[in-house]
Amino acid sequence: MSREELLRASADPIESAEETTLRPRSLDDFVGQPRLVEHLQIMLSAAKQRGQSVDHILFAGPPGLGKTSLSGIVAVEMGVSLRITSGPALERAGDLAAILTNLDDGDVLFIDEVHRLPRAVEEVLYPAMEDFQLDIVIGKGPSARSIRLDLPRFTLVGATTRTGLITGPLRDRFGFVARLDFYTPEELVSILTRAAGILGVPLEPPAALECARRSRGTPRIANRLLKRVRDYAEVRGDGTVTLEVAQQALALFEVDELGLDKVDRAILHALCVTFAGQPVGLGTLAASLAEEPDTLEDVYEPFLLKQGLLQRTPRGRIATPAGYAHLGLQPPASRPSEPGLFG
Repeated sequence: MSREELLRASADPIESAEETTLRPRSLDDFVGQPRLVEHLQIMLSAAKQRGQSVDHILFAGPPGLGKTSLSGIVAVEMGVSLRITSGPALERAGDLAAILTNLDDGDVLFIDEVHRLPRAVEEVLYPAMEDFQLDIVIGKGPSARSIRLDLPRFTLVGATTRTGLITGPLRDRFGFVARLDFYTPEELVSILTRAAGILGVPLEPPAALECARRSRGTPRIANRLLKRVRDYAEVRGDGTVTLEVAQQALALFEVDELGLDKVDRAILHALCVTFAGQPVGLGTLAASLAEEPDTLEDVYEPFLLKQGLLQRTPRGRIATPAGYAHLGLQPPASRPSEPGLFG
């Protein structure tokens, strides 16, 4: 299989062609996460020198930081095919068995949201990861018997947004566990500059920095904002994304100076105004915003916590003084006391 065929095989089929082209195709193209990239370079180079498949890898971190892109890069760098699935899609052990038995030697199997694997499916994965064997039960009742099939030596790459939900036995079977961090504005500028070149968008450096600052440290959001700013520049301007055009477009799309969108500000408003600064449980907060608790916890809270706008306490979520200041409000004079040792 040629390199170009491998690149096409590593693309997520549900994504548009334009979105796929923005993904980095090699470790040299990947921007950010320098220590992680260095570790991967060593692992992949060593595996290729030995002529073996690379060890199983687990990528953890908030959405949009490059976990799927890195799995495709692993496959391309190793010169093998990439098979993509997700934890919720594998409802029965047979679903996983069908995928595993169709892998070729050295292939990379990428399971997104691996923490959502059903327990029965996860238990089938244990011998497959450790011994490259698959246990299958044939028949039912007293006549049922188990047979063990040999599998090709494959590499499992898992991605998760919630490492704490992965069971210990599964986590221990990954040879390399990596945590992806949020990106700096400078790294996002490099990503935006590359994306603008691919999309053919005239992007001035000050505009790229403005978009980067409002991208929440996340490449996926940066690329999304670039596309929306491009649309604004083409409709309301001459197509060139200048600093002024970028500021006007981001204001129109309700992305403020810190990168907070409408939902982020609604979370802060609920904490500061609706609940008058009292600690709020995750379920109550989600119900007040008509959002799913998992969405708040996985998508919105990490950035608000990183910016120091929200705080988790034993009694619930509260907004910090910086959160009040961002909304132009005064924090309450005194906060509710936290429960002590005896109360």
